[in-house]
Amino acid sequence: MTGLLRAVRRERGLTLAILAERTGLTKSYLSKIERQQSTPSIAVALKVARALDVDVAQLFCDKSAELTIEVDRADDRSRDAGHYQLLAPNMLGKAMSPFIVRPFQGEDDHFPAHPGQEFLFVHAGTVELQYGENIVTLAAGDSAYFDASVNHDLRAVGKSRAQVVVVAYNEPRDDRG
Repeated sequence: MTGLLRAVRRERGLTLAILAERTGLTKSYLSKIERQQSTPSIAVALKVARALDVDVAQLFCDKSAELTIEVDRADDRSRDAGHYQLLAPNMLGKAMSPFIVRPFQGEDDHFPAHPGQEFLFVHAGTVELQYGENIVTLAAGDSAYFDASVNHDLRAVGKSRAQVVVVAYNEPRDDRG
């Protein structure tokens, strides 16, 4: 996340302690994210966005202009973009948060359960999706759509590097309760 996390948190009048309480994360970890010393997982980014009641893209983008369409060109993305790559980062007010995930070979990518839904599309390689107690193998071209409130992990299997498009829908926050 860019330095916008601190700005959004302060705009909301929240301290790190309050944000930590709302997210279940430590103040230390949130501070590292704000200072760009740690990169959060998709689940953590969604949790922070939910606690701040903002679209997750607002925590990643440098532009504040409201867009109605955003096109991401493959040639504009770094081939070495890392483990997670946010798609449509400048599009604000999104109901969905799309990412490209490159799961580690043979090592689980832990995605804590969170409210909402997720859609995975395997673009390249083969992955294993552990969904609750079930393990589903997905190859290039396969997809899965599921309730994200169930624990789920993703890991690459096979010899080629996997690339998965993940679209997360984070249910709107309801504090009226």
